[in-house]
Amino acid sequence: MNAGQSRGKERPGRDRRPRRGRRAWPRILALVFLLILVLAGPAQAQGPEPSHVVPAALRDVGFDQRIGEQVPLDLTFRDEEGQAVRLGAYFSSGKPVILTLNYFSCPNFCDVELNGLVEGLLDVPWKISDQFNVISVSFDPRDTPVLAAGKKSRFAFRYSRHGAATGWHFLTGDPISIQRLTQAVGFRYKYDATQDEYAHPAGILVLTPQGTIARYLYGTEFSPTDLRLALVEASQGKLGSPVDQVLLLCYHYVPALGKYSALALNALRLTSVLTVLVLGAFLLLLWREDLRADGQTTQRVE
Repeated sequence: MNAGQSRGKERPGRDRRPRRGRRAWPRILALVFLLILVLAGPAQAQGPEPSHVVPAALRDVGFDQRIGEQVPLDLTFRDEEGQAVRLGAYFSSGKPVILTLNYFSCPNFCDVELNGLVEGLLDVPWKISDQFNVISVSFDPRDTPVLAAGKKSRFAFRYSRHGAATGWHFLTGDPISIQRLTQAVGFRYKYDATQDEYAHPAGILVLTPQGTIARYLYGTEFSPTDLRLALVEASQGKLGSPVDQVLLLCYHYVPALGKYSALALNALRLTSVLTVLVLGAFLLLLWREDLRADGQTTQRVE
């Protein structure tokens, strides 16, 4: 066997043909990773859990939104001093009203909710009594004006701004007035006799100066932005500056969530998804070109 023949032969165990698609694998892995990101995004924004996972005791507890409906202003309650007051008296100033429904002996969420309201309002550019009022009504007919006075003293002190004592009212009432009010605003709660406590939803309402329901805000923490926008809308143009009007263009109210959602953020998320798709398509083209180049190289070697 001569040297030329020896050089023309392949060494045993060595395949000099390029592996098909070898250079494409890093791009394939990158593409798979990007697609996982796209598919994982919607999974993070899942809706509420099915009703069958909700405890039976809580299935009758919640809010039924009745935006645009009128609150019965003819109802009579008692203020912190024990004086009979007509609910409509708190709507005679032409200011929007934040309404909270609590019970003053609540050991759990009521104080947490009211604390969250105070924290949010401290970052709102308007003051209680000056631009809006707050009414906290107990839905427990056993609560007394003495308890109401204690709650008012505590939360007016926490708010720490002048005017809270005249603009934030804590009311108690009889079963008929309580029932009419809670039904009118869609507030569903349930008494647990074994615990001597009420199960109830967490959230507040924002009412127009005429006493119609403008917005529901859910939870025990309330962002200053949500409070500000809800008050602007409830005031029917009497509150707010051009900046607030721009904010209303950038945010929209989501009834199912009981909060405002940033349109700009949604647009940014959509842009991000489109960017991932474009990059994925680009990587796919590069992968196909690599496969085509590998195929041509294989044909030349063979």
